[in-house]
Amino acid sequence: MTHNAHRFAGATVIVTGAGSGIGRATAERLAAEECRVVAVDVSAERLAHLEQEVDGDIVTLATDITDPASTAAILELAGDRIDGLANVAGIMDGFEPTADIADATWERVMAVNVTAMMRLTRAVLPGMLAREQGSIVNVGSEAGLRGSAAGTPYTTSKHAVNGLTVSTAFFYTPRGVRCNAVAPGPVATNIEAPFRSEWAQARLGPFFQTNLPAVARPEQLAAAITWLLSDDASNVSGAIIPVDGGWAAI
Repeated sequence: MTHNAHRFAGATVIVTGAGSGIGRATAERLAAEECRVVAVDVSAERLAHLEQEVDGDIVTLATDITDPASTAAILELAGDRIDGLANVAGIMDGFEPTADIADATWERVMAVNVTAMMRLTRAVLPGMLAREQGSIVNVGSEAGLRGSAAGTPYTTSKHAVNGLTVSTAFFYTPRGVRCNAVAPGPVATNIEAPFRSEWAQARLGPFFQTNLPAVARPEQLAAAITWLLSDDASNVSGAIIPVDGGWAAI
């Protein structure tokens, strides 16, 4: 994909989930466009590969973003000026319908997909508001636009991401901080999503066989995310943008 070589020159952007999949593709693209990237992931091994294999100004932090202490560590590494935040990190459920939800699954999915995103967004906002400039992009999902894309825990978490996105945009766009989300369909990543419910497999299987678009490449999502982070999208805030091969049109 074509890069705008100088689009992020001098900027610092935090990317969570940067060790693989959409997060890594986003970190790579930002670095190629002269951004200083603060790459965060739970896997130190994946981050080491990122540093070794990608040219550019990339600093890394291996941490579990569900640990409240991780937020302060990320901000310390980022420094005094944070221009953008890409909340990419996320996990799937096991396609559990509501009657089959285990408390541990619900709590972990919500902790990673929603609570950690909120904490990091909350933490970067004061600096952005002081400068009256900043861009936050959240990775939602087609599951946040429908009820037939995942299990109940994941679906609920991604609807919550949409709510966090539009509420943040409502409050802070007038003060120079934009907040948007992308809603992917199927993407070639290493996120595991086994069926743990026979009923879910029977219920969702026919939809998946007939309605799913082609699996996207992480780079295709990264292109949308970096556009939203950039000044090219300076008049876009509060948008939930399907980047799903047309799935939202079905």
